[in-house]
Amino acid sequence: MKPMNVGLLGVGTVGGGTHEVLRRNREEIARRAGREIVVRMAAARDLEKARKVLGGSIELSDDAFSVATHPDIDIVAELIGGTDVARDLVLAAISSGKHVVTANKALLAEHGNEIFAAAQEQGVSVAFEAAVAGGIPIIKALREGLTANQIEWVAGIINGTTNFILSEMRDTGASFDSVLAEAQRLGYAEADPTFDIGGVDAAHKLTIMAALAFGIPIQLDRVYTEGIAGLASEDIRYAEEFGYRIKLLGITKKVQEGIELRVHPTLIPHRRLIANVEGAMNAVLVKGDAVGPTLYYGAGAGAEATASAVIADLVDVTRMHTADPEHHVPHFAFRSDRLSDTPVLPMGEVRSCYYLRLQVVDRPGVLADITRILGDLSISIEAMLQRNPVQGEPYVNIIIITHLTREKDVDAAIDSIEALPVTSGSVTRIRIESLDGK
Repeated sequence: MKPMNVGLLGVGTVGGGTHEVLRRNREEIARRAGREIVVRMAAARDLEKARKVLGGSIELSDDAFSVATHPDIDIVAELIGGTDVARDLVLAAISSGKHVVTANKALLAEHGNEIFAAAQEQGVSVAFEAAVAGGIPIIKALREGLTANQIEWVAGIINGTTNFILSEMRDTGASFDSVLAEAQRLGYAEADPTFDIGGVDAAHKLTIMAALAFGIPIQLDRVYTEGIAGLASEDIRYAEEFGYRIKLLGITKKVQEGIELRVHPTLIPHRRLIANVEGAMNAVLVKGDAVGPTLYYGAGAGAEATASAVIADLVDVTRMHTADPEHHVPHFAFRSDRLSDTPVLPMGEVRSCYYLRLQVVDRPGVLADITRILGDLSISIEAMLQRNPVQGEPYVNIIIITHLTREKDVDAAIDSIEALPVTSGSVTRIRIESLDGK
């Protein structure tokens, strides 16, 4: 049977890993796919470097569009990253009748609706397992494995850089800035880590998972996004005292009023499996009404881990290549004419429990003022911790854990507490999720 010819766009870490795994496991992959899958052409900026990675048998070009539209190519693997050029390349490939495999979460988060609509019209597939959580097959789980379920929520550690930083801060007690510098030295963090530590990378991935879980369009602009740069080592220490660990989570939930889409640092009970995911590893917890909570864990990045997901997509596309487009698995897991218009909730309407840390003057009556503010807004306190002030310092740390309450009420309470003359600086607020499957 004729091999499936792949046009590789980008011969960097993932592109090189994809070629290597395809070469090494060539026979096994062909047995699974039903025919051989070969990289026929590749596009790269540095042709000399690409030749060293790919060897001499693959045709190389510095014109990615010529590869994306070449008549001999069946599947285009877009692995260059970025959004603008990648969008044009993917749309050109689709217009030429090519299937597309991509690891580009930013591309799909920003242009996915347009790309999937074009693919639907052309009757081709766009596969993107590698775009979320590297080698973890979470896309396939949401699109296929959990088809029988109504998904209730998804919560994931979906950025390895931030998980490494938070793990190191907890283990060593070091500050955010010093651990970030160490992460950059070790190669876990980019020279410009803004997308990672600011939660943007996680937001890209979350909006894709939410679309699959709930059959809604991709809506990156509706994701509440908060990073980890504001976390202090003392908050990690206090969280431990209350039996929690802090992770940067991407969370999407379907509630009666709509769908929550949010990325932020989160306190998780330390007994939860996902709370014990350390280092640069990723994990995604999905709650379905029939199956209950299911956990997916593994490497979220790396040449061969990501290549594993890219090649899984190549195999899936190969298997479906001759099928009627109407029988392809829908890009969003739901048929395109059955997508939901369920609204995304504004963050102020989200309900959660909260960790609040405040510095106040250590004198009688202060605690009464704070509890009165919380009580007036119907915010119930579950637990409270007061630390003795450092000798010679006038301020004391008070940590409050609340019961379930609305975000906008907590916002109002924080404004009132910060306005008290006895309060020093800003109130630290971190949301709490039990993730218990109930």
